Amino acid sequence: MRLWLMKSEPDVFSIDDLMQRPTQTEPWEGVRNYQARNFMREMQLDDRVFFYHSNCKEAGIVGVMNIVKNAYVDDSAQDSNSPYYDPKSTIENPRWWRVDVGFVEKFSRVITLRELKEISALADFQLVQRGNRLSILPVTQMQWENILNQLT
Repeated sequence: MRLWLMKSEPDVFSIDDLMQRPTQTEPWEGVRNYQARNFMREMQLDDRVFFYHSNCKEAGIVGVMNIVKNAYVDDSAQDSNSPYYDPKSTIENPRWWRVDVGFVEKFSRVITLRELKEISALADFQLVQRGNRLSILPVTQMQWENILNQLT
């Protein structure tokens, strides 16, 4: 099992939105960064994922999801009415992929980016480094544990 962090702006899709889905699952679509896409291709069933709310008043980790469907073609790229449309992505030669995520847990509080930056053991975590804007990041077991320790 691998560990990940996936970012979403809560006004677009939040952990509460995921919780309210009838099956508590949702395709994670619209990723249009090649490195993030490549990370999604590596994801496997039951990998654990921190859900991170970004670009909001209190950015931070709000809960945990898991991967419930391995990477498959993100066909929103072929839909000209979609905000994720990419005319260079075709059915024959798709550029973009998505995974399906499932709700696991919503934390009782947000573990803020400010808190994460103060944890010396996370100094090498891409999320806390300047200039990092990837929407999907790998997380090591040590980083995962250090982050969860903030809840106790």
